Amino acid sequence: MSNFSRRDTLRLLSAAIAAVGASTALPARAAGGKITVLNWKGYGTDEAWSLEAFQKATGIEVIHDYFSSEAESLTKMRTNPGAYDVVLLNSARVSTAATEGLIAPADLSMVPNAADVNPDLLANPNFTIDGKGYAVPWVWGMTSVAAREGITIASYKDLAAPAYAGRFAMDDDAMIAVAMGALMTGQDINDPTDLPAITEALKSLKPNVKMLWSSEDQWNKSFAANEFDVSVFWSGGAVRSRRNAKLPVDFIVPSEGAIVWVDGLAMATGAPNPEGAAAFINWMIDPKFYVEWATKVGAPASANAKALAALPADDLSAQVHKPEYMVSKNVMSAMPDERREAFNNLWQEVKAFYAE
Repeated sequence: MSNFSRRDTLRLLSAAIAAVGASTALPARAAGGKITVLNWKGYGTDEAWSLEAFQKATGIEVIHDYFSSEAESLTKMRTNPGAYDVVLLNSARVSTAATEGLIAPADLSMVPNAADVNPDLLANPNFTIDGKGYAVPWVWGMTSVAAREGITIASYKDLAAPAYAGRFAMDDDAMIAVAMGALMTGQDINDPTDLPAITEALKSLKPNVKMLWSSEDQWNKSFAANEFDVSVFWSGGAVRSRRNAKLPVDFIVPSEGAIVWVDGLAMATGAPNPEGAAAFINWMIDPKFYVEWATKVGAPASANAKALAALPADDLSAQVHKPEYMVSKNVMSAMPDERREAFNNLWQEVKAFYAE
């Protein structure tokens, strides 16, 4: 990346964040103590340079606990009441956590930077129950199409074209696969009514499917080895693949739109340090933190409109995460267990067909 050592980079980033600490509008009572954050490991909230600057500005020590799946995050909250202050939740899981009493309603008066969060996201049904918001939208991203430079994909239906025979890679994820099939057949990604049509649409891709991938590292290695040219992929991964791995990949959103996901930060019910939790959420959606995170490390799109707009015009994340791609109807939402099971069964049938 540069000739700077990791220590130099962290020192410079810490200084930059500390220098703007006074402008982050931290709640006055948030001074001292500690908070515990539940999140994926390595996902923004545990950046060492940011935590050092946050503690310097507030006196609050941040401790992390991690989960390895969204289901595990709910289990940890259920079995450890009062253990967490801030929890990361995908929008599809917020309603479950709220109805079970695992998270508290969001008091936006304690999170000044929430004033700049995209209003459509704040009011999105994924984050609200009976008019009350239960999480502050933090970052968003997309699953769509990544293609080798020079390739154009106008529609998801194009992925079945003979030109891509044996050159297509699919994300081995039932929810993503069904959502893409729904877009191919003009249906609601969260509540499609014609699952047989989705099954047939996904089966039509069989001649082109070279591989099913399950991790970003696997995707990068296989793309670099020229094993495929076109793939279902996520936006942040495409940015990192191009910027960090120097791969010749473009991120494309076809005419049907992208499959959008949104992650929010919520205060756990019974949080030991609610003021500290609010201060940390406010810090996480601050434009100054986001720009450093996005440009120096790599990040999804910020839900804070000012933060996203503050990115340099030539930043890859800014170029990929265009505001017009944030379409509410394409946001992955909560669904009942029986529908999730039906999606899983559909994908198992399609995978078995691919393997024949």
